[in-house]
Amino acid sequence: MAEFPKADEWVAEAIRAGLVIPAHPLALTAEGRFDERRQRALTRYYAAAGAGGVAVGVHTTQFAIRDFGAMLLEPVLRCAADALEQIERAGGPRLVRVAGVCGHTDQAVSEADLAARCDYHAALVSLAAFGQADDDEMIAHCRAVAEVMPIFGFYLQRAVGGRRLGFDFWRRFAEIPNALAIKMAPFNRYETLDVVRGVAAAGRAGQVALYTGNDDNIVADLLTRFDLNVAGAPVSQRIVGGLLGHWAVWTNKAVEMYRRLRGVAASEEPVPGELLALGVQVTDANAALFDVAHDFAGCIAGLQYVLFRQGLLASPRCLDAEETLSPGQADEIERVRGEYPHLLDDEFVAEHLDEWMA
Repeated sequence: MAEFPKADEWVAEAIRAGLVIPAHPLALTAEGRFDERRQRALTRYYAAAGAGGVAVGVHTTQFAIRDFGAMLLEPVLRCAADALEQIERAGGPRLVRVAGVCGHTDQAVSEADLAARCDYHAALVSLAAFGQADDDEMIAHCRAVAEVMPIFGFYLQRAVGGRRLGFDFWRRFAEIPNALAIKMAPFNRYETLDVVRGVAAAGRAGQVALYTGNDDNIVADLLTRFDLNVAGAPVSQRIVGGLLGHWAVWTNKAVEMYRRLRGVAASEEPVPGELLALGVQVTDANAALFDVAHDFAGCIAGLQYVLFRQGLLASPRCLDAEETLSPGQADEIERVRGEYPHLLDDEFVAEHLDEWMA
């Protein structure tokens, strides 16, 4: 019988309680070389901003770090882990470390093994390589990764390489003993509900934590209670946290917003209309950051631009020099910066940038 390593209790408890987990970008020089100093500064920024974890080696980190010409996966994983260890040794917060794993099973298992050796706590399992596979093949893949380290499920939207994953898949995924959480990012309410229903049907409500990755619906996701009926019994679940590319920027304000939303949700009081209005503003900002007008072509470049504008990055460039802001995207980002200054944490970054760069 397969053995599935358990997460440390503090990790499992923190994930179940709910965390802000930014998807960690990649710091590069203007020439496209890995900028380790600023990569560490980014990690320190997320810790100082109040994030409860970081996700490294994911889409926002740029999948091209795995390419032969770059070979950056291990250096990038180790850089974040080392920065977090330094923070912990200095008496700072202890953050959950999530590593993205990609590709078919041999590659994903190898990446999970690397992540475990780099002291990561969980693997976020991408299924983008399984475009035509059936549920049996994908579940076998997830179980193979779970035999190396605890796992996060990942429902990725199709616009950036994801595929349809139905209720039965998520029910079976939730039955994997060391499945800790699922990042739901289909950008689709019907498909998000498939995940919620699947976890409930597996009898793992409250054990497999629900995390929003729906950058188009962050506020509503964190406020919604899902009341279901499973085999004649009521089951209620909430989305307890987020693992989001959107939260890679303006993170300090995202943490403040998250805490407020969780407080309102826990109170079970009626949701104030101002929070629904805030949700629209966050979605509008995300449309600019993620370049919805051009089918998400500039979704990474938009985040790099904001971090560069704040001084956290030396350059906004991506590994692929052709991956840049779309026409008009910078203007859209500047528009939302002007319209929603309460979403920005520029002053926080300016105050602490020198210490993060030290």
